[in-house]
Amino acid sequence: MRRTFLNQPIGVIDSGVGGLTVAREIMRQLPKEKIVYLGDNQRCPYGPRPVEEVRSYTWQMIRYLLKHHSIKMLVIACNTATAAAYEQIKKELNIPVIGVIRPGARSALKVSRSYHIGVIGTFGTIKSNAYQQALLDINNEIVINSLACPEFVPLVEANNFSSPEAYQTVAERLNILKSDAQMDTLILGCTHYPILRPLIQKAMGSAIKLIDSGEETALEVSTVLYHKNLTRKDRSQPVHQFYTTGSAQMMEAIGGQLLGYKPEVRTVRIDME
Repeated sequence: MRRTFLNQPIGVIDSGVGGLTVAREIMRQLPKEKIVYLGDNQRCPYGPRPVEEVRSYTWQMIRYLLKHHSIKMLVIACNTATAAAYEQIKKELNIPVIGVIRPGARSALKVSRSYHIGVIGTFGTIKSNAYQQALLDINNEIVINSLACPEFVPLVEANNFSSPEAYQTVAERLNILKSDAQMDTLILGCTHYPILRPLIQKAMGSAIKLIDSGEETALEVSTVLYHKNLTRKDRSQPVHQFYTTGSAQMMEAIGGQLLGYKPEVRTVRIDME
């Protein structure tokens, strides 16, 4: 029975396709582990939504994965959902739960030299002050400059992240951050944003270090799995599964660019879970 549980997948949830950047890193660092991914693309973005609504939608995703896939670990690969519901979810579930905010904060503090750190995210994430709190919990000398970028997620979800118009949108929004001449590090506080990384880097300049929480989150997943002796024992090649509440074709197209292969995606309904 224990061995069967160990071979169960890691559940990764996000408001849309952004969490694929986290799933990709978990696949890279833990190639034996099986992943089941669920994106709530139909109701994306979560950023402008009330906190209680975000919590409700997040729980619907969790209940779907627990009911249909018996996941052994949950990764909340959505900054807005992590900010709104992580503590509650961690208390109520009897499996390990990993969020993306604290790993992202730790990663930024590893590389910053000036301790002037920028954070960009959705309205919900920025309003929650979750990154600010995570950074200050580690070092209370940090200077933090935060900016909500609500235009960015729709660019990614529309598969429009390389056009001149997309760059203009990104550059215009980020221009305000350049007033902090000492800032040397920028946290991409939404898992959709790494998909826009080339545009963000171009807009901010090569001197600014961009922090994608995916690598650090995957490292935490690995640490917890080994610490709790939950690593997969099945020696067969894992078959990952991908689900969306929206367009399977759109997730397949974007997933193909991010993962290096075109995933097979199924559309599911979760609002009855």
